[in-house]
Amino acid sequence: MNQIDNGSIKYKDELVRKLIHLCSLSIPIIYYYISTPAAVTILSVLTLFAITLDLSRYYFPKFGKFFYKYFGFILRKHEVDNVKKNLNGATYVLISALFCVIIFPKVFFVTAFTILIISDTAAALIGRKFGKHKLLAKSFEGTLTFFVSASVVILFTPKLTGNPTELLIGIIAAAVGAIVENISFGWADDNLTIPLSVGFSMWGMYLLLMPDISLILPNVPR
Repeated sequence: MNQIDNGSIKYKDELVRKLIHLCSLSIPIIYYYISTPAAVTILSVLTLFAITLDLSRYYFPKFGKFFYKYFGFILRKHEVDNVKKNLNGATYVLISALFCVIIFPKVFFVTAFTILIISDTAAALIGRKFGKHKLLAKSFEGTLTFFVSASVVILFTPKLTGNPTELLIGIIAAAVGAIVENISFGWADDNLTIPLSVGFSMWGMYLLLMPDISLILPNVPR
């Protein structure tokens, strides 16, 4: 999220929203140390709980009143639509995590999901504060911030070998993620589109440029 129009909530509330978003870094960190079946089980329970809780605010007025009293200030306009009954961003993060854990090898998930949390946060805060020049659907400043921060993430996330090609793959995937984050506004939730685009980009380039390499991280639970 890095809109030129400064978004639909106050900037100080955006800060709170993104601080909560940063807590989701626990997902790739914990997943790195546990098996995929364990991660799927945990995320399935959490996702089901989040969806139930999220939808309950639309169907149970008393709960909705309580929910909006304490969390309404960090919800965007489309997340309080009683007609469409949209889910909020936090729920989409869990849905995205579950799908991506099932779909991707662990090495791609950890990188793609860390980029989602770090770079989406950075792009939103910088884009809203300093975004003056439009690029596609959002701001140039926010999209550039996404790419730079994602490239930094690439330097620190797990690698399969010491081959510099892996860094090149990661940086290209970071660029893809930045573009997808920019154009996702208005038609898709970027908590889904960002990790999916980054993960599939990395996977495709590994198959193209390093076809013989094993995609299993050594000494890490499977």
